[in-house]
Amino acid sequence: MEDYTPQLPEEDNELYEHHAFTVDKGQAPLRIDKYLMNRIENAIRNKIQAAAKNGNIYVNDIPVKSNYKVKPMDSIRVLFEHPPFENLLVGEDLPLDIVYEDEALLVINKPAGMVVHPGHGNYSGTLINALIYHFDNLPNNSSDRPGLVHRIDKDTTGLLVVAKTEHAMAHLSKQFKDKTSEREYVAIVWGNMEDDEGKIEGNIGRHPKNRLQNTVYSDDEAENGRPAVTHYKVLERLTYVTLVACKLETGRTHQIRVHMKHIGHTLFNDERYGGERILKGTTFTKYKQFVDNCFKVLPRQALHAKTLGFKHPESGEMMQFSTPIPDDMQQCIEKWRSYALHIDN
Repeated sequence: MEDYTPQLPEEDNELYEHHAFTVDKGQAPLRIDKYLMNRIENAIRNKIQAAAKNGNIYVNDIPVKSNYKVKPMDSIRVLFEHPPFENLLVGEDLPLDIVYEDEALLVINKPAGMVVHPGHGNYSGTLINALIYHFDNLPNNSSDRPGLVHRIDKDTTGLLVVAKTEHAMAHLSKQFKDKTSEREYVAIVWGNMEDDEGKIEGNIGRHPKNRLQNTVYSDDEAENGRPAVTHYKVLERLTYVTLVACKLETGRTHQIRVHMKHIGHTLFNDERYGGERILKGTTFTKYKQFVDNCFKVLPRQALHAKTLGFKHPESGEMMQFSTPIPDDMQQCIEKWRSYALHIDN
């Protein structure tokens, strides 16, 4: 489950909860190791199976093995003899771009390259390290992560809301769960999209052969993933790439990246999903040099969380925030605009 186990003094066999889930009412029977693979970020199958073998996975307070089939409304807990690594977090004096702040919450514009929370290979320099340095007594979410209501990927830029009180955490988390929050992203994708707007639906789960990726499962394999819906609208066509706006109805890991690849429009320079290669265009050397220059200007996936909306947990007022497209992505867009103009003429 975790690649890092803190070296701590032994406790009197006290167990610490690392993960807890209640199975959805509509869940079909599914092996618990597969279920947890879809629920736990960066989980490794053999570590889940080892945890079950060692009696660390409980269903309705009874230890189960890997082949246990989860049932609707099962209460699942994963317990270990050491606290979660997040409990040992150290605050770090890292700059935060705070767009809005009051007594209940703050809205942050996250830069590219900053991991939101500690995890596989990233145990410092995260947004949470910065938050606990700058703010005292942030409430934990259901995964014991201080202040976090939702997250965006390391190399995705843009807006995040952080809860400062228990009430704000509960209220905001419910809005995200109930799909009443508003989240709009801007992305550059490979190819000229056929339709001006559309909806992508498809259950998203861990890729069976590459654990660093997620994938869309077909209808007959839907039990391996979780329902996901993305709405998109074309903002600008730039010959071999398209600038699109994406609204999230759900918030699965890598959702836009996975859904766009699924319909044949992988995000520009998304290395994890193959977008760092030239997927559309000509074979001319000059074109290859042009795309390489675009990659250098924007050395990450072309994705920005531009707009965020939610009801304020205290006042009930609908709040909406928007942040400009960052310079690296804007420069890439300008390059493609110039290229498109050159082609048209």
